[in-house]
Amino acid sequence: MSSPAERYAAARAAAEHPHTQAFAERQRFALDPFQIDACYALERGRSVLVAAPTGAGKTIVGEFAIHLAMQTAGDKAFYTTPMKALSNQKFRELVDVYGADQVGLLTGDTNINGNARIVVMTTEVLRNMLYADSDALRGLRYVVMDEVHYLADRFRGPVWEEVILHLPEHVRLVSLSATVSNAEEFGDWLDTVRGDTDVIVSEIRPVPLEQHVLVRDDLLPLFDERAGIATAQVNQELLRIRSFTGSRHESNRRAQEYRSSKHAGREAHRPPRGGKRPVRASNVRRIERMDRPEVVRLLERANLLPAIFFIFSRVGCDAAVQQVRRSGVRLTTQEERTLIREIVTDRTRALQDEDLDVLGFWQWRDDLERGVAAHHAGMLPAFKEVVEELFQRKLVKAVFATETLALGINMPARTVVLEKMEKFNGEARVAITSGEYTQLTGRAGRRGIDIEGHAVVQWTEGMDPQAVAALASRRTYPLNSSFRPTYNMAVNLIDRFGRARAREILESSFAQFQADRSVVGLARKVREAEDSLAGYREAMTCEHGDFLEYAAMRRELSDLEKKDRRDAGGRAVRDKRLKKIQGLRNRMRRHACHNCPDREAHARWAERYFSLKRDTDRIRRQIETRTGTVARIFDRVIDVLQVVGYLDGEGDRLSLTDAGRTMRRIYGERDLLVAESLRQGLWRALDAPSLAAMASCLVYEPRRDEQNMGERGLPRGAFRIAYDATTRLWAELDDLEHDYSLPRTEPLAPGLAAAMHAWARGGSLDRVLIDADMAAGDFVRWAKQTIDLLDQLSMVAEDDELARTARRALDGVRRGIVVYTAV
Repeated sequence: MSSPAERYAAARAAAEHPHTQAFAERQRFALDPFQIDACYALERGRSVLVAAPTGAGKTIVGEFAIHLAMQTAGDKAFYTTPMKALSNQKFRELVDVYGADQVGLLTGDTNINGNARIVVMTTEVLRNMLYADSDALRGLRYVVMDEVHYLADRFRGPVWEEVILHLPEHVRLVSLSATVSNAEEFGDWLDTVRGDTDVIVSEIRPVPLEQHVLVRDDLLPLFDERAGIATAQVNQELLRIRSFTGSRHESNRRAQEYRSSKHAGREAHRPPRGGKRPVRASNVRRIERMDRPEVVRLLERANLLPAIFFIFSRVGCDAAVQQVRRSGVRLTTQEERTLIREIVTDRTRALQDEDLDVLGFWQWRDDLERGVAAHHAGMLPAFKEVVEELFQRKLVKAVFATETLALGINMPARTVVLEKMEKFNGEARVAITSGEYTQLTGRAGRRGIDIEGHAVVQWTEGMDPQAVAALASRRTYPLNSSFRPTYNMAVNLIDRFGRARAREILESSFAQFQADRSVVGLARKVREAEDSLAGYREAMTCEHGDFLEYAAMRRELSDLEKKDRRDAGGRAVRDKRLKKIQGLRNRMRRHACHNCPDREAHARWAERYFSLKRDTDRIRRQIETRTGTVARIFDRVIDVLQVVGYLDGEGDRLSLTDAGRTMRRIYGERDLLVAESLRQGLWRALDAPSLAAMASCLVYEPRRDEQNMGERGLPRGAFRIAYDATTRLWAELDDLEHDYSLPRTEPLAPGLAAAMHAWARGGSLDRVLIDADMAAGDFVRWAKQTIDLLDQLSMVAEDDELARTARRALDGVRRGIVVYTAV
């Protein structure tokens, strides 16, 4: 119980933060201390970085920023997420609170009420707005960056840093991150580049997590609870099991010894609350794994559903659902089955019957009515959304999912089951990291529903309980920048800021901060000095002429006169110096500013200007001698852009050519290849289906087993000519990047071209999926990326006919399952 002094302090703090108090009273739960601290900081006008475990309630802080924005007429708040699915979910939640007229959604392929005061968007959309200086930014007061630790992502991470660096200074930033081990470092960087940022870290889960190991049909605690939580000592029973199962041929005596030892350790095992004590294994010499239907039944008996089973393969997820179906498991009541059917029918009403057949709809619906489902990227996005909704409504009880489910979607469960502690990373089977373990098990425990969450690791041959305990004990992982300058970034920076300022901005990146923390601080000093220098230049503006030029002559004359007084030198040197002094005096008398009545007032500003410029130049030299990695890569990018004719000028006097201005609005991994193909007219002869196929070659990333499939089945005629020309152009640019020591761009990937060509021509879904040899969800994902590129082409192509072709191609791809969503 708190003391009177503590209660008084809390009451005073609440009185000083009326917006936090009003917001807190509207919430279903009492706010946790870290949430209150973050809200107080925002109410004081500061930015915040909140790092807390999955499910701890970080998004409440973002929602408070929106609440603050809505208190002042005309203020806006943007809520950015790394994924369209997460944006869709947040959009629905905010519409429920503020109404459809106040909330918008922008995700590239969805545009709903984009001028609303609250807009949910993917981070890329905000980056594009900033470069275009969009009118939608007017009145922007807060930006929430959910899952900000995504800036470590190799492909999409740089976008987060671009947004953080380019947002106007008055915008308050709410950065929400998973628990990372270097939150203070990241917070220091945010404070350096954004100013006034509070770092708020919480390690506390609102719902405690119980860790178990499933040994045959026995749920054993991972940690020995008698030893105390602080010691995190591994359950001795698990260590004995490992020693007894080291050989498949242990003697019966050892097995009997184990069975006897179980009685001694029985107090260490506490069954999950609300559930029956599971039956213990009797033979530990060879521990056979329970099959999935049995595990589901065990969790049902122990009152540990709903559960998410993380299986690190799509095939495994689908196979698990089939196994449960074949076993006859049914987890729903008749009333629940009726409600599930109503929801599924309503959410899929727009899909055609022939497409439903191709998608395996009827079997999928039957599985849902049993209370089980798969969730992975191969599924149609609309189907995944239905699974998410049914799980949140407690109608689906067991979901077999890949790890992508752990990334942000609000799907908490009572229990999370890990079948294996390793996964295939594309090249080999590797152990999951502590960060991945934390992210996956973070889904366990529903706030306001569960007293505790449960993480269950299934025993596998050769498992080391100590290694599992180490993963479970270490809840953090480091956040490392993946920032690198791109061609599109370079032309946008040059266009908006010029080369020198652009380099300073890049020196302020988190990547550079981690390489050399002091450079960021120095770069900020330079930026602040640049603003002051601009003010001094304005203050010395003279209507008679260029006072800066006049002041430079005056300063040079003063320096020469001082030198002459100090050091006479030889006669020849002195004569030369006196001649130069006299020449400067004559030039000054002839200068238009010499007779200005405000000359001395202007001169005082000029002295301040030159003094500050001297200090700034010294700081710039310091920066040049530091790591400078990011800026040097930027310089090489600039060199390539000059060679191919996207920039004019030398040194700091660079400007964009027509091609450079086109490049500003082309985003993607192959931005330069797309821009050059447009400039050289390589795609002029293509019809709409062929242009769609070409766009797919530029966005598609083949699986490893597709790498050497060659170019069989590609459309003939104009497409083949354009494809060969684009491939030759790629080879030329690849050589150029190699010459300038830049990362090479991946070659065209034609694996989806034939299928995309057929789809854009109106081909049937079943035929297209057979041609593509991929799941419906994968096809939809690549089709949407193809649409993004076609949309860019329709806006930037100077050839009107090509722009019209791009729009026709876009319409051809954007149909059927590609355009359907449950939002």
